[in-house]
Amino acid sequence: MRSRLVFALWTLAAGAAGCGVSGPATPCRAGTEGCPCEGSTCQGDLVCDEGVCRARAPMLDGGAPFDGSSHFPDSSRMIPDVGPNLDAFFADDPPPMECREDGTMGPWPDAPGGTPECPDDKNREGCRCEGVGRTAPCWPGLRANRNRGICMDGVTTCEDFDEFTGRWGPCVGAVLPVEGVELGPQACMCFSQGRWEIANLSPCFVTYGGGQVYAVSTLMTGQCPTIPATPPPTPPGDWSTSALTVDCEGRFELCYTLKAGDADAASPADCTLAEVCVETWYRERGVRQELPNLGGWSSSNTTCAQQFRDTGGYGEMSVRGLSVECDEIGGAGGGRYVFNRVNYCPLSCNTMPDAPGCERCMMGGSGTF
Repeated sequence: MRSRLVFALWTLAAGAAGCGVSGPATPCRAGTEGCPCEGSTCQGDLVCDEGVCRARAPMLDGGAPFDGSSHFPDSSRMIPDVGPNLDAFFADDPPPMECREDGTMGPWPDAPGGTPECPDDKNREGCRCEGVGRTAPCWPGLRANRNRGICMDGVTTCEDFDEFTGRWGPCVGAVLPVEGVELGPQACMCFSQGRWEIANLSPCFVTYGGGQVYAVSTLMTGQCPTIPATPPPTPPGDWSTSALTVDCEGRFELCYTLKAGDADAASPADCTLAEVCVETWYRERGVRQELPNLGGWSSSNTTCAQQFRDTGGYGEMSVRGLSVECDEIGGAGGGRYVFNRVNYCPLSCNTMPDAPGCERCMMGGSGTF
């Protein structure tokens, strides 16, 4: 095809000898090749280029125009072919494995098609698209971070490229993880944003004749149980209902730990009053799911109970588990990830709620993270 185009151009040039600006004195016919022109006065397929009628530049076999040194009539179509970037950090992002509810593991059932450089689930800039002018969600990051925490898709537009297809343009508005952040919404990892609702968080404190202070869980109604003996037995029944809404599926162990101390200055040295945990398979991201109830508890740590009662404490919400994409959820060294702390005021705030330090009392509630 290319040789025929070149030959045709040569014969036209030969046939038009004498019409060039440096040829013999034979007058040029207006609008013919090699003759002066203005605007769109050239005839046929000729174009006015730098004041002279010339043939249009030939097309490459792939349908793309020559580089900028070629003469192409419609400069608006000269869109650069950015192409797949093999060095992009998100090119090496294979689909994850799936860790299922029954404990088995296997390939992800809805793995994206395409190629590693141009997968069909990301609409990467420079990759082929159909339907010039249409928009679509795009994601320039790792699949593990997509739609988690603060991260969200951008929007890309299919831009005109050649006579057959278009190319995806820039991904506008996408929010990526904050560099250096490992936990929380800015990290955009599994379990980085959600809400754990616990209906009843209040403990009961009992003082026996010798002045020893013990703590037990309230009943589901929020009332203190009858405590016939010391140290007190675990109250019958459960402590509270709970529900979870989070940004990824998986198997999670959630724990609520009562500690004496200050929620805003938590320390590993803070004593533990009690801890209750619940394990669940969370089935659908972003959907509120009822969890098993938190069980009743009792504490014989009288020193910690008295400190909690007199100066206040906090409830620590933590998680450890495995996402449906087989990512481990937890803190450093295989521990739990603490995602929220609930403040408790001294017991005296029950009778004097306007006293200093009682502004942040919590007897029930939930943790949003």
